[in-house]
Amino acid sequence: MKRFRKGAASFYIVAFSTLILVIIATSFATVILSEVTRTTNDDLSQSAYDSALAGVEDAKLAFSNYRRCKAQGVSVNVDSYRPDVSNNTVTCSDIVYWMEKTPKDCDMVAHILGRIGKGENSEVMVSDTASTSENGEVSMNQAYTCVKIETDLTDYRANLSSSNKVKVVAASFEDDAVADRITAIRVRWYAVRETEGRLNYGNFNGNLVEFKPINVLDAVTPPTIGVSMIQTVNSFKLTDFDITNAAGNTDRAMVYLVPSSLIGAVNAGSSYTTHVGTYNATYRENIISAAQVAATNARTKNLPFGVYCNQDYDEEFACSATINLPRPVPNGGNTARSNDTFTFMVSLPYEQPDTDFSITFLCGDSACSESSDRVGGSVVSIAKINGVQVLIDSTGRANDLYRRVETRLESTDTSFPYQYYALELLDADARNDKLFEKNMTVTSQY
Repeated sequence: MKRFRKGAASFYIVAFSTLILVIIATSFATVILSEVTRTTNDDLSQSAYDSALAGVEDAKLAFSNYRRCKAQGVSVNVDSYRPDVSNNTVTCSDIVYWMEKTPKDCDMVAHILGRIGKGENSEVMVSDTASTSENGEVSMNQAYTCVKIETDLTDYRANLSSSNKVKVVAASFEDDAVADRITAIRVRWYAVRETEGRLNYGNFNGNLVEFKPINVLDAVTPPTIGVSMIQTVNSFKLTDFDITNAAGNTDRAMVYLVPSSLIGAVNAGSSYTTHVGTYNATYRENIISAAQVAATNARTKNLPFGVYCNQDYDEEFACSATINLPRPVPNGGNTARSNDTFTFMVSLPYEQPDTDFSITFLCGDSACSESSDRVGGSVVSIAKINGVQVLIDSTGRANDLYRRVETRLESTDTSFPYQYYALELLDADARNDKLFEKNMTVTSQY
């Protein structure tokens, strides 16, 4: 009986030890399988992303081919023209038709580049031999499944940084009539994801909105930005740029937007005497009037505008300001704004921190487009800018995992020389003495 009890005790010990070992082995196997699955999914995700990027590159090439054809004067009636599907040679007429008639067709880019036949609807293979199993079967294949190109956009988007501190935006619309209907622009900047919940800044001294020295600015503070405007009627004189008449007409303006986390400082009726914009808490808007914008052309009134920024709202950007636009200087009584000279410059005076920004052009009525927004509670329409940027929307695949990429492509030349400053004072730390430098650029007369 004692021997039996000793054997039973050994049995329980062995069984319990075996159970522990099984649990440990199962746990290890689960962890290994989880890591293998995660690694496989990461590989598939990266491969799908690479496939989407391949679609973006093909879209750039397709748009370049379209611009080349338009430069050659090729034009088609998109309502009556149809590509000859019996001939797989892609002509400029085909390219213009696909780009102007079906820009949101998933297969448009593949048709333009001849990746698939004219009458086909198919994804474009990027790679079908990226990875194979032991028996030689394909275990991963890559393709881009849908690439769309949009040229008429509801906003302009770009990035400002120390190496790219100025963006010149040609506000090009369908015609002069649309350009003339623009009553305001809405500038948004500093993505909420960049704030990391640490917006805490004032940029006020006593009752003054001020430009603080760069050495006291918090790195996570949304940057001060400058927004310059140039506008004219169809026929104008250079001296018109120095005029702000009694009616508030002007051909140029320069607004500096200084962020603040002090909502009381930017409310209407604030005691901050150099603040000339107002914050509408009901509609969560920083609003600057056309008269205030026109006054910035007078050197004595070019004051900074305090802008209340709040990352708690369900918005893409922490900072936003609606800038109402004055009318151009008239010529013979004509104040109709020209589409050809309507231009904005957005700058980063402190050259830090980096920021994304967007500009939306607003009409004072519902005539510009079906897209709408609000200004001070009133519904306005959003004008579509034409040919300034191209939006590329590409979806890539690796096996059954998909990734989608959106990117903007500049469709106008932004590399022309631009005078950032009329006068620059070099930092004393960079030179033993402070020097003034003036950079002069002379262009040919045509």
